[in-house]
Amino acid sequence: MENQENNEPKKPTSGGGFNTYWIYGILFLAIIGINFFYLANPSKEPIAFSRFEHMAMEGDIDKVEVTNNKTAYIYIKEKSLSKEAYKDATISALGVKPHYHFNVGPIENFAQKVDKLNEKMAVPLDINYVEKQNWLGPILSFVLPFLIILGIWMIFMRRMSGGAGGPGGQIFNIGKSKAMLFEKNINTHVTFEDVAGLEEAKEEVMEVVDFLKNPKKYTSLGGKIPKGVLLVGPPGTGKTLLAKAVAGEAAVPFFTISGSDFVEMFVGVGASRVRDLFRQAREKAPCIVFIDEIDAVGRARGKTQWQGGNDERENTLNQLLVEMDGFSTDKGVILMAATNRPDILDTALLRPGRFDRQISIDPPDLKGRAQIFKVHLKKLKMSEKVTPEILAEMTPGFAGADIANVCNEAALVAARRNKQEIELDDFNYALDRVIGGLEKKNKLISPEEKEVIAYHEAGHAICGWYLPYASPLVKVTIVPRGIGTLGYAQYLPKEEYITRTEAMLDRICMTMGGRAAERISFDKISTGAQSDLDQVTKMAYSMISVFGMNEKVGNVSFHGMSQEGFQRPYSEETAKLMDEEVRKLIDEQYERAKKLLSEKRTELEVLATELLKKEVLLKSDVERLIGPSPFHKDKMAEPVPFTGQHVSDEKPQEDSKIEEAEV
Repeated sequence: MENQENNEPKKPTSGGGFNTYWIYGILFLAIIGINFFYLANPSKEPIAFSRFEHMAMEGDIDKVEVTNNKTAYIYIKEKSLSKEAYKDATISALGVKPHYHFNVGPIENFAQKVDKLNEKMAVPLDINYVEKQNWLGPILSFVLPFLIILGIWMIFMRRMSGGAGGPGGQIFNIGKSKAMLFEKNINTHVTFEDVAGLEEAKEEVMEVVDFLKNPKKYTSLGGKIPKGVLLVGPPGTGKTLLAKAVAGEAAVPFFTISGSDFVEMFVGVGASRVRDLFRQAREKAPCIVFIDEIDAVGRARGKTQWQGGNDERENTLNQLLVEMDGFSTDKGVILMAATNRPDILDTALLRPGRFDRQISIDPPDLKGRAQIFKVHLKKLKMSEKVTPEILAEMTPGFAGADIANVCNEAALVAARRNKQEIELDDFNYALDRVIGGLEKKNKLISPEEKEVIAYHEAGHAICGWYLPYASPLVKVTIVPRGIGTLGYAQYLPKEEYITRTEAMLDRICMTMGGRAAERISFDKISTGAQSDLDQVTKMAYSMISVFGMNEKVGNVSFHGMSQEGFQRPYSEETAKLMDEEVRKLIDEQYERAKKLLSEKRTELEVLATELLKKEVLLKSDVERLIGPSPFHKDKMAEPVPFTGQHVSDEKPQEDSKIEEAEV
């Protein structure tokens, strides 16, 4: 299918460009114009009665019209208008109008004066007495207040019903669907080529597109086209992007709407919009309906705080369930939805026959990240030394949205440095900023505090360097970043899906290395280990109460049980035992860290002293100072240091959702 230039989505019920409100406006202006044309004073200034007498005696008056016994309008003969005396006459280009006027005063006196004037003239004056009613004024005085109140009410309702413009924005269209429609002859710019790292998910949705293009291929064997496909995954993994790619690839109409667009403060509006959406979908069948963030309307019923009330969200969900049951398999209407919270969805929504398929979209692995980087790097001017494979190694745990953010940030950093192409150190700095936050260049730290921070971070680095199951060290820095981060050591976690007990213990020991270094070097401790203590406490409780990694507590797991109605799914004795085992485990690893740092006291001093000088040490710097790690000899991408004038201004390191031990 060829790409079209005009690929903007449109509302499915949108009409022509003419608005009926223009008719009312034109009629209103016409009424005002007619009233002004007939009742407005036609001449500039009223004349005196003496001049009127002179005009009559000269025989220049064609006729006189007295309106409402108040004003006399004088019409001058056409042949007399050329006289110099009538150069101030009012001449109208719209037609014949009075040329002069004057106030008659009491009508009896005026009639007597005219009679005396007619006695002097050979041809009496033609005087007509007419009555004209100004009917617009009374009508406006009665109707205008109601029109103003109605206008204010309509503006208020438009704002409450979702904003101005389009179906659902007008007060009388509040129950209409807000879904955008991509017609089958209109493409988006997103295709399956733009969706990288989701090969399994792409195969599933490509099969859905093939269902609609070639239904007989599947129904000829007795199979049924699935009614619903649910995309499930963490934020930023590409669920909405995958749906856009379906719209770009499918040669069928594509409706897209957010789950929150169904929810309104008015009772029955959500259900009405659901009915209207599926009515339009049946008219356009075969087609695809995509509901983004369906958890906004598909939350499990019966778990609200207030019971017995009319819950508009539940009514909307009930209507959605009814409409999905009403699908006929030969209609060719497929519902796609996306959510990152499948645990809160109603079970009736997830059963087969409604959402027949659930496609899990997880964060990409190393190969997937490389493919995603290839897509984003096409639009950037890159150095030849930067490859997607290197960047993929530096960003474990990153989702597609995170990778897009890093690429954009790297481009901005390179532009800020006045470069002609983006280099690896630009990506390193971008990763630093994305993970650690903005560098605090103006934060004043005393020499004593800076020394404590240096030894703290050096303790993390030494422990990670000499522990067999710890993640490889990438960088250690004492440059303050973000909120409350005075320094951190970064590690590159391995691509693994299970973690052994030994690895968990080494991580706890490495995290406690900062406080252990403070105790060994200064015989004092500080508040800088608060983040470390949070991490080790969570890890220790997870090992004992979730993963069953403690002999005394046993092979039990209490994960998520409190969310299922249990206040505390274990006894007081078990809780006491768990607390004791957590403290014991953390104390053992703390003593282990102190013992290791005491044995490596020389390396600790060397590393801390160098940190105070350079503020940032890479893996190569650590190898140069204390020798290579006996356990982490595998090759990996290392950050390239920035060679600018200000060392702390451009720190181009970073590696992804990396394990960090912060001060």
